[in-house]
Amino acid sequence: MGTTDTKTYHEQKYIDNTLRLRSILKTLPAFARDYFRAIEPTTSARTRISYAYDIRVFFHFLMEKNPVYKDYTIDQFSLSDLERLEPVDIEEYQEYLKVYHSDDRQITNTEKGLARKMSALRSFYGYFYKRQAISKNPTLLVDMPKLHEKAIIRLDTDEVAKLLDYVDHGGDDLTGQRRAYFEKTKTRDLAILTLMLGTGIRVSECVGLDIQDVDFKNNGIKVTRKGGNEMVVYFGDEVEQALKSYLYTTRKTTLPLPGHENALFLSTQRKRMGVQAVENMVRKYARRITPNKKITPHKLRSTYGTSLYKETGDIYLVADVLGHKDVNTTKKHYAAIDENRRKKAADAVRLREI
Repeated sequence: MGTTDTKTYHEQKYIDNTLRLRSILKTLPAFARDYFRAIEPTTSARTRISYAYDIRVFFHFLMEKNPVYKDYTIDQFSLSDLERLEPVDIEEYQEYLKVYHSDDRQITNTEKGLARKMSALRSFYGYFYKRQAISKNPTLLVDMPKLHEKAIIRLDTDEVAKLLDYVDHGGDDLTGQRRAYFEKTKTRDLAILTLMLGTGIRVSECVGLDIQDVDFKNNGIKVTRKGGNEMVVYFGDEVEQALKSYLYTTRKTTLPLPGHENALFLSTQRKRMGVQAVENMVRKYARRITPNKKITPHKLRSTYGTSLYKETGDIYLVADVLGHKDVNTTKKHYAAIDENRRKKAADAVRLREI
Protein backbone atom coordinates (compact mmCIF):
# COMPACT_ATOMS: atom_id res chain seq x y z
CA MET A 1 0.00 0.00 0.00
CA GLY A 2 3.03 2.26 0.31
CA THR A 3 3.51 5.27 2.55
CA THR A 4 0.76 7.15 4.39
CA ASP A 5 0.45 9.98 1.87
CA THR A 6 -0.34 7.58 -1.01
CA LYS A 7 -3.24 5.96 0.82
CA THR A 8 -6.71 6.80 -0.34
CA TYR A 9 -9.26 8.14 2.11
CA HIS A 10 -10.95 4.73 2.28
CA GLU A 11 -7.70 2.82 2.84
CA GLN A 12 -6.77 5.18 5.68
CA LYS A 13 -10.29 4.89 7.14
CA TYR A 14 -10.00 1.09 7.08
CA ILE A 15 -6.71 1.23 9.02
CA ASP A 16 -8.15 3.71 11.55
CA ASN A 17 -11.27 1.58 12.07
CA THR A 18 -9.25 -1.64 12.44
CA LEU A 19 -7.11 -0.06 15.16
CA ARG A 20 -10.18 1.40 16.86
CA LEU A 21 -11.92 -1.98 16.91
CA ARG A 22 -8.82 -3.60 18.42
CA SER A 23 -8.78 -1.09 21.24
CA ILE A 24 -12.50 -1.67 22.02
CA LEU A 25 -12.00 -5.46 21.95
CA LYS A 26 -9.46 -5.08 24.77
CA THR A 27 -12.35 -3.86 26.94
CA LEU A 28 -14.48 -6.98 26.23
CA PRO A 29 -14.21 -10.58 27.47
CA ALA A 30 -11.56 -12.57 25.56
CA PHE A 31 -14.11 -14.90 23.91
CA ALA A 32 -15.75 -11.92 22.16
CA ARG A 33 -12.83 -11.77 19.72
CA ASP A 34 -13.93 -15.06 18.11
CA TYR A 35 -17.28 -13.49 17.25
CA PHE A 36 -15.76 -10.36 15.70
CA ARG A 37 -13.31 -12.41 13.68
CA ALA A 38 -16.19 -14.53 12.36
CA ILE A 39 -18.39 -11.61 11.26
CA GLU A 40 -15.56 -9.74 9.53
CA PRO A 41 -16.20 -11.08 5.99
CA THR A 42 -19.86 -10.06 6.03
CA THR A 43 -19.79 -6.71 7.86
CA SER A 44 -18.17 -3.30 7.48
CA ALA A 45 -15.61 -2.04 9.99
CA ARG A 46 -18.10 0.60 11.15
CA THR A 47 -20.75 -2.05 11.87
CA ARG A 48 -18.25 -4.10 13.90
CA ILE A 49 -17.26 -1.03 15.91
CA SER A 50 -20.94 -0.26 16.63
CA TYR A 51 -21.57 -3.87 17.67
CA ALA A 52 -18.49 -3.86 19.93
CA TYR A 53 -19.75 -0.76 21.75
CA ASP A 54 -23.24 -2.24 22.01
CA ILE A 55 -22.01 -5.55 23.43
CA ARG A 56 -19.81 -3.72 25.92
CA VAL A 57 -22.95 -1.95 27.20
CA PHE A 58 -24.48 -5.40 27.82
CA PHE A 59 -21.59 -6.57 30.01
CA HIS A 60 -21.57 -3.26 31.88
CA PHE A 61 -25.30 -3.69 32.49
CA LEU A 62 -24.69 -7.14 34.01
CA MET A 63 -21.98 -5.79 36.35
CA GLU A 64 -24.11 -2.82 37.32
CA LYS A 65 -27.59 -4.33 37.66
CA ASN A 66 -27.27 -8.10 38.08
CA PRO A 67 -26.35 -9.12 41.68
CA VAL A 68 -24.55 -12.24 40.41
CA TYR A 69 -22.00 -10.12 38.54
CA LYS A 70 -21.64 -7.08 40.82
CA ASP A 71 -18.06 -8.04 41.81
CA TYR A 72 -17.02 -9.12 38.32
CA THR A 73 -14.45 -7.42 36.15
CA ILE A 74 -14.99 -7.61 32.38
CA ASP A 75 -12.27 -10.25 31.85
CA GLN A 76 -13.92 -12.64 34.32
CA PHE A 77 -16.90 -13.29 32.07
CA SER A 78 -16.95 -16.66 30.35
CA LEU A 79 -19.27 -18.42 27.90
CA SER A 80 -20.93 -20.24 30.80
CA ASP A 81 -22.13 -16.82 32.06
CA LEU A 82 -23.86 -16.22 28.71
CA GLU A 83 -25.50 -19.62 29.04
CA ARG A 84 -26.63 -18.97 32.62
CA LEU A 85 -28.76 -15.96 31.72
CA GLU A 86 -32.52 -16.32 31.36
CA PRO A 87 -34.94 -14.52 29.02
CA VAL A 88 -35.96 -12.28 31.95
CA ASP A 89 -32.34 -11.01 32.16
CA ILE A 90 -32.49 -10.07 28.47
CA GLU A 91 -35.83 -8.31 29.02
CA GLU A 92 -34.33 -6.36 31.93
CA TYR A 93 -31.45 -5.33 29.65
CA GLN A 94 -33.91 -4.14 27.01
CA GLU A 95 -35.66 -2.03 29.65
CA TYR A 96 -32.30 -0.69 30.92
CA LEU A 97 -31.33 0.45 27.41
CA LYS A 98 -34.14 2.98 27.25
CA VAL A 99 -32.25 5.27 29.67
CA TYR A 100 -28.87 4.50 31.25
CA HIS A 101 -25.70 6.24 32.38
CA SER A 102 -22.27 5.87 30.84
CA ASP A 103 -19.22 7.94 31.89
CA ASP A 104 -21.48 10.39 33.79
CA ARG A 105 -23.63 10.90 30.68
CA GLN A 106 -27.27 9.98 30.45
CA ILE A 107 -27.95 7.99 27.32
CA THR A 108 -31.40 7.42 25.88
CA ASN A 109 -32.18 5.08 23.02
CA THR A 110 -34.84 5.67 20.42
CA GLU A 111 -36.69 2.70 18.89
CA LYS A 112 -33.97 2.44 16.26
CA GLY A 113 -31.09 2.53 18.77
CA LEU A 114 -32.83 -0.02 20.97
CA ALA A 115 -33.43 -2.34 18.01
CA ARG A 116 -29.79 -2.07 16.92
CA LYS A 117 -28.42 -2.90 20.38
CA MET A 118 -30.77 -5.86 20.74
CA SER A 119 -29.88 -7.02 17.23
CA ALA A 120 -26.17 -6.88 18.15
CA LEU A 121 -26.77 -8.99 21.26
CA ARG A 122 -28.90 -11.50 19.34
CA SER A 123 -26.17 -11.83 16.70
CA PHE A 124 -23.52 -12.26 19.42
CA TYR A 125 -25.48 -15.02 21.17
CA GLY A 126 -26.41 -16.60 17.83
CA TYR A 127 -22.75 -17.06 16.87
CA PHE A 128 -21.86 -19.06 20.01
CA TYR A 129 -25.14 -20.99 19.96
CA LYS A 130 -24.71 -21.99 16.31
CA ARG A 131 -21.21 -23.27 17.06
CA GLN A 132 -22.53 -25.18 20.09
CA ALA A 133 -20.27 -23.26 22.46
CA ILE A 134 -23.44 -22.58 24.50
CA SER A 135 -26.55 -24.75 24.69
CA LYS A 136 -29.13 -21.98 25.29
CA ASN A 137 -29.92 -18.77 23.49
CA PRO A 138 -32.27 -16.67 25.68
CA THR A 139 -32.33 -13.81 23.14
CA LEU A 140 -34.51 -15.95 20.85
CA LEU A 141 -37.20 -16.07 23.54
CA VAL A 142 -37.46 -12.30 23.86
CA ASP A 143 -39.48 -10.17 21.45
CA MET A 144 -37.46 -7.60 19.58
CA PRO A 145 -38.57 -3.96 20.04
CA LYS A 146 -41.19 -2.85 17.54
CA LEU A 147 -40.08 -0.28 14.99
CA HIS A 148 -42.71 2.22 13.88
CA GLU A 149 -42.55 3.61 10.38
CA LYS A 150 -41.55 7.26 10.28
CA ALA A 151 -42.48 9.73 7.58
CA ILE A 152 -39.58 10.43 5.22
CA ILE A 153 -38.30 13.96 5.70
CA ARG A 154 -37.06 15.49 2.48
CA LEU A 155 -36.89 18.81 0.70
CA ASP A 156 -39.68 19.79 -1.66
CA THR A 157 -38.71 20.93 -5.16
CA ASP A 158 -39.11 24.64 -4.30
CA GLU A 159 -37.04 24.16 -1.12
CA VAL A 160 -34.17 22.61 -3.12
CA ALA A 161 -34.11 25.67 -5.40
CA LYS A 162 -34.30 28.05 -2.40
CA LEU A 163 -31.45 26.24 -0.64
CA LEU A 164 -29.12 26.45 -3.65
CA ASP A 165 -30.13 30.09 -4.30
CA TYR A 166 -29.36 30.94 -0.69
CA VAL A 167 -25.84 29.45 -0.94
CA ASP A 168 -25.39 31.37 -4.20
CA HIS A 169 -26.58 34.75 -2.90
CA GLY A 170 -26.73 34.50 0.91
CA GLY A 171 -23.54 36.52 1.23
CA ASP A 172 -24.90 39.47 -0.74
CA ASP A 173 -26.27 41.16 2.39
CA LEU A 174 -23.25 40.39 4.58
CA THR A 175 -20.28 42.66 5.18
CA GLY A 176 -16.69 42.43 6.40
CA GLN A 177 -15.33 39.13 7.70
CA ARG A 178 -18.64 37.29 7.50
CA ARG A 179 -18.97 38.24 3.84
CA ALA A 180 -15.36 37.18 3.17
CA TYR A 181 -15.92 33.76 4.82
CA PHE A 182 -19.20 33.21 2.97
CA GLU A 183 -17.56 34.00 -0.38
CA LYS A 184 -14.55 31.83 0.44
CA THR A 185 -16.67 28.71 1.03
CA LYS A 186 -19.51 29.47 -1.40
CA THR A 187 -18.37 27.56 -4.53
CA ARG A 188 -17.26 24.57 -2.45
CA ASP A 189 -20.52 24.40 -0.48
CA LEU A 190 -22.58 24.86 -3.62
CA ALA A 191 -20.62 22.04 -5.32
CA ILE A 192 -21.18 19.68 -2.35
CA LEU A 193 -24.91 20.41 -2.04
CA THR A 194 -25.50 20.25 -5.81
CA LEU A 195 -23.55 16.97 -6.02
CA MET A 196 -25.45 15.36 -3.14
CA LEU A 197 -28.85 16.57 -4.34
CA GLY A 198 -28.02 15.61 -7.94
CA THR A 199 -26.64 12.10 -7.32
CA GLY A 200 -27.92 10.93 -3.91
CA ILE A 201 -24.43 9.87 -2.75
CA ARG A 202 -23.82 9.32 0.96
CA VAL A 203 -21.91 11.91 2.97
CA SER A 204 -19.10 9.36 3.58
CA GLU A 205 -18.86 8.79 -0.19
CA CYS A 206 -18.77 12.54 -0.79
CA VAL A 207 -15.90 13.31 1.60
CA GLY A 208 -13.98 10.28 0.30
CA LEU A 209 -13.84 11.66 -3.25
CA ASP A 210 -10.47 12.48 -4.80
CA ILE A 211 -10.02 14.92 -7.70
CA GLN A 212 -9.15 12.02 -10.02
CA ASP A 213 -12.50 10.36 -9.20
CA VAL A 214 -14.27 13.05 -11.23
CA ASP A 215 -14.60 12.32 -14.94
CA PHE A 216 -16.03 15.21 -16.97
CA LYS A 217 -15.69 13.28 -20.23
CA ASN A 218 -18.51 10.95 -19.15
CA ASN A 219 -19.89 13.14 -16.34
CA GLY A 220 -19.39 10.50 -13.69
CA ILE A 221 -17.79 10.17 -10.26
CA LYS A 222 -16.19 7.02 -8.92
CA VAL A 223 -17.50 6.39 -5.41
CA THR A 224 -16.58 3.72 -2.88
CA ARG A 225 -19.85 2.34 -1.55
CA LYS A 226 -20.67 1.09 1.95
CA GLY A 227 -19.41 -2.45 1.46
CA GLY A 228 -16.20 -1.26 -0.22
CA ASN A 229 -17.39 -1.75 -3.81
CA GLU A 230 -16.49 0.94 -6.34
CA MET A 231 -19.17 2.30 -8.63
CA VAL A 232 -19.49 5.12 -11.14
CA VAL A 233 -22.40 7.45 -10.44
CA TYR A 234 -23.39 9.76 -13.30
CA PHE A 235 -24.42 13.39 -12.96
CA GLY A 236 -26.18 16.05 -15.01
CA ASP A 237 -25.32 19.53 -16.26
CA GLU A 238 -26.07 21.37 -13.01
CA VAL A 239 -23.69 19.15 -11.04
CA GLU A 240 -21.07 19.48 -13.79
CA GLN A 241 -21.25 23.28 -13.65
CA ALA A 242 -21.07 23.40 -9.85
CA LEU A 243 -18.08 21.02 -9.73
CA LYS A 244 -16.19 22.88 -12.47
CA SER A 245 -16.90 26.22 -10.85
CA TYR A 246 -15.37 24.93 -7.58
CA LEU A 247 -12.46 23.03 -9.17
CA TYR A 248 -11.32 25.86 -11.42
CA THR A 249 -11.53 28.55 -8.72
CA THR A 250 -11.44 27.82 -4.98
CA ARG A 251 -9.91 24.33 -5.26
CA LYS A 252 -7.30 25.42 -7.81
CA THR A 253 -6.08 28.31 -5.67
CA THR A 254 -5.96 26.34 -2.40
CA LEU A 255 -2.68 24.67 -1.46
CA PRO A 256 -3.59 21.48 0.43
CA LEU A 257 -1.64 20.32 3.46
CA PRO A 258 0.63 17.26 2.94
CA GLY A 259 -1.41 14.05 2.68
CA HIS A 260 -4.50 15.94 1.46
CA GLU A 261 -3.33 16.80 -2.07
CA ASN A 262 -5.81 14.48 -3.80
CA ALA A 263 -8.90 15.38 -1.76
CA LEU A 264 -11.69 16.90 -3.83
CA PHE A 265 -13.31 18.88 -1.01
CA LEU A 266 -10.99 20.79 1.32
CA SER A 267 -11.81 22.50 4.60
CA THR A 268 -10.71 26.06 5.35
CA GLN A 269 -7.78 24.40 7.17
CA ARG A 270 -6.74 22.98 3.76
CA LYS A 271 -7.42 19.38 4.84
CA ARG A 272 -9.91 16.86 3.44
CA MET A 273 -13.35 17.72 4.74
CA GLY A 274 -14.77 15.23 7.23
CA VAL A 275 -18.29 13.85 7.57
CA GLN A 276 -19.11 16.10 10.51
CA ALA A 277 -17.98 19.24 8.69
CA VAL A 278 -20.39 18.47 5.82
CA GLU A 279 -23.19 17.67 8.29
CA ASN A 280 -22.65 21.03 10.03
CA MET A 281 -22.55 22.86 6.71
CA VAL A 282 -25.83 21.28 5.51
CA ARG A 283 -27.49 22.10 8.84
CA LYS A 284 -26.27 25.72 8.71
CA TYR A 285 -27.86 26.43 5.32
CA ALA A 286 -30.98 24.28 5.76
CA ARG A 287 -31.87 26.07 9.00
CA ARG A 288 -32.30 29.27 6.99
CA ILE A 289 -34.55 27.72 4.38
CA THR A 290 -36.53 25.04 6.26
CA PRO A 291 -36.35 25.85 10.00
CA ASN A 292 -39.11 23.31 10.75
CA LYS A 293 -37.44 20.40 8.94
CA LYS A 294 -34.35 18.78 10.40
CA ILE A 295 -32.31 18.46 7.20
CA THR A 296 -29.15 16.32 7.24
CA PRO A 297 -26.99 15.01 4.36
CA HIS A 298 -29.03 11.80 4.51
CA LYS A 299 -32.20 13.83 3.94
CA LEU A 300 -30.59 15.24 0.78
CA ARG A 301 -30.14 11.61 -0.33
CA SER A 302 -33.82 10.95 0.41
CA THR A 303 -34.73 14.07 -1.58
CA TYR A 304 -32.82 12.75 -4.60
CA GLY A 305 -34.24 9.23 -4.26
CA THR A 306 -37.77 10.65 -4.07
CA SER A 307 -37.32 12.85 -7.15
CA LEU A 308 -35.73 10.04 -9.15
CA TYR A 309 -38.56 7.64 -8.30
CA LYS A 310 -41.22 10.22 -9.13
CA GLU A 311 -39.60 10.95 -12.49
CA THR A 312 -38.87 7.35 -13.54
CA GLY A 313 -41.18 5.12 -11.49
CA ASP A 314 -38.30 2.60 -11.62
CA ILE A 315 -37.56 1.36 -8.10
CA TYR A 316 -34.73 -0.89 -9.36
CA LEU A 317 -32.98 2.09 -10.93
CA VAL A 318 -33.33 4.04 -7.66
CA ALA A 319 -31.90 1.08 -5.70
CA ASP A 320 -28.97 0.77 -8.11
CA VAL A 321 -28.07 4.47 -8.15
CA LEU A 322 -28.36 4.81 -4.37
CA GLY A 323 -26.20 1.71 -3.89
CA HIS A 324 -28.81 -0.28 -1.94
CA LYS A 325 -27.86 -3.96 -1.90
CA ASP A 326 -31.47 -4.98 -1.29
CA VAL A 327 -34.24 -3.43 -3.38
CA ASN A 328 -36.66 -4.00 -0.47
CA THR A 329 -34.80 -1.28 1.45
CA THR A 330 -35.54 1.08 -1.41
CA LYS A 331 -39.15 -0.03 -1.72
CA LYS A 332 -39.72 0.58 1.97
CA HIS A 333 -38.43 4.14 1.68
CA TYR A 334 -39.65 5.32 -1.68
CA ALA A 335 -42.50 3.24 -3.07
CA ALA A 336 -44.87 4.56 -0.39
CA ILE A 337 -44.49 8.11 -1.69
CA ASP A 338 -46.22 7.53 -4.98
CA GLU A 339 -49.30 9.42 -3.84
CA ASN A 340 -50.51 10.23 -7.34
CA ARG A 341 -50.83 6.55 -8.13
CA ARG A 342 -52.61 6.03 -4.82
CA LYS A 343 -55.05 8.83 -5.62
CA LYS A 344 -55.94 7.08 -8.89
CA ALA A 345 -57.14 4.15 -6.79
CA ALA A 346 -59.96 6.34 -5.51
CA ASP A 347 -61.65 6.40 -8.94
CA ALA A 348 -60.45 3.03 -10.22
CA VAL A 349 -63.13 0.92 -8.55
CA ARG A 350 -66.78 1.57 -9.44
CA LEU A 351 -69.34 0.31 -6.96
CA ARG A 352 -72.40 0.97 -9.11
CA GLU A 353 -72.70 1.88 -12.74
CA ILE A 354 -74.02 5.39 -13.05
